[in-house]
Amino acid sequence: MSKAWHFEVPGSATRRAWLKGVGAMAAVSAMGTLAGAPPARAATAARGASAAAAQDGKALFAYVGTYTPHGLGIHRFRVDRATGKLAALEPVQGIENPSALAIDPQQRFLFSVSEVKNYNGTANGSVSSYAIEPGTGALRLIGTVNSQGAGPVYLSLHPGGRFVLVANYNSGTVAVLPVSADGALGEAVSVQAPKAPAGAQNAVEGVPGSFAISDHDGPHAHTIVPSPDGRFAISTDLGVDRTYQWKFDEATGTLSPNDPPFVAASAGAGPRHVAFHPNGRFLYEVTEEASTLVCYGYDAQHGTLTRLQSVSTLPPGYQGTSFASEIMLSHDARFIYVANRLHDTIVQFGIGANGQVHRIGETPTGGDYPRVIRFDPSGRFLYSLNQRSDHIAIFAVDKASGKLRFTGDYVAVGSPSDIAFASV
Repeated sequence: MSKAWHFEVPGSATRRAWLKGVGAMAAVSAMGTLAGAPPARAATAARGASAAAAQDGKALFAYVGTYTPHGLGIHRFRVDRATGKLAALEPVQGIENPSALAIDPQQRFLFSVSEVKNYNGTANGSVSSYAIEPGTGALRLIGTVNSQGAGPVYLSLHPGGRFVLVANYNSGTVAVLPVSADGALGEAVSVQAPKAPAGAQNAVEGVPGSFAISDHDGPHAHTIVPSPDGRFAISTDLGVDRTYQWKFDEATGTLSPNDPPFVAASAGAGPRHVAFHPNGRFLYEVTEEASTLVCYGYDAQHGTLTRLQSVSTLPPGYQGTSFASEIMLSHDARFIYVANRLHDTIVQFGIGANGQVHRIGETPTGGDYPRVIRFDPSGRFLYSLNQRSDHIAIFAVDKASGKLRFTGDYVAVGSPSDIAFASV
């Protein structure tokens, strides 16, 4: 397999086989001319801490997770706050497939999955914690624990900072890991493995001619995030087309099914990632196979979702295959951005007072297969992690219009999969 065509590893055999088949078609897609979310309280607090740190003159560092061996591990960069440019520093090697990262609100610790299914002789993956050294941003390994499932692909921090929530894709489990005051992780205090029949092979909301078929063969947990108040959690399962609603015990870290326990996506949609609106009244979800952006009303008292709207992330008239991957809200929550893989665009939506969205436009990613898009702590720059192009493309954000403008800057990183920031 050539360097340009490494895929989501490790996925199921079905997923890998399909992506190999479609790779030749994607290779000839034109790049086009480059044109110009908050989740729970933990992320909001982290942004506030970064802004305060900027005023204090602290350095800003970026950490990029990768799929090895194309990536070296966790890549580390110093960020130029004025231009968004990334200057490479010594990476952290020795961790396999650190594909998802999270940083605590005080920006003392970084947490990373290892997306494998052979940790310490088990069939599971792992989660590691690192101390972030003030001034240099260097990482020091604190410890590693079992993720309680195979192929962990996503992790998030509970607003209280005492728990890490992790989604294990291959096994379909979600788990909660306790975090001590020194950043050390404990063994899981809660593991949930909901059972459900496999979802439909073809997305009923997909565009004509789409062969976006990905692991509808049983449970595949893709995301888990806490609610803004920390009393509930939401997880997605791509393989069974469900978005699960959990109660969260803030004292023990225990997850338990809510009533109802889930909301069903459209057949074959493949729910992937979610983001809460900061007003706590709405949740947005991107589906991988249907390539849709779904708006839910959120009942904060009961922790439950009601579907309000579903719109395509692809332009009118588009036909063929594409996989939507990521969703981000602008810092002022006026806009939503969604990444499309194979179509290789970042789509901008406006958000109305009722929470529902309308399409504004799209910007080419400048590369192939944008797995993740992220804002810097200021919200002035957006980074597109183009997995198959082995680079990050940097965009400036117009605060008034929300439109993106390519800065002309690329950063070489093998198979980038996530990026997180810390001011220390």
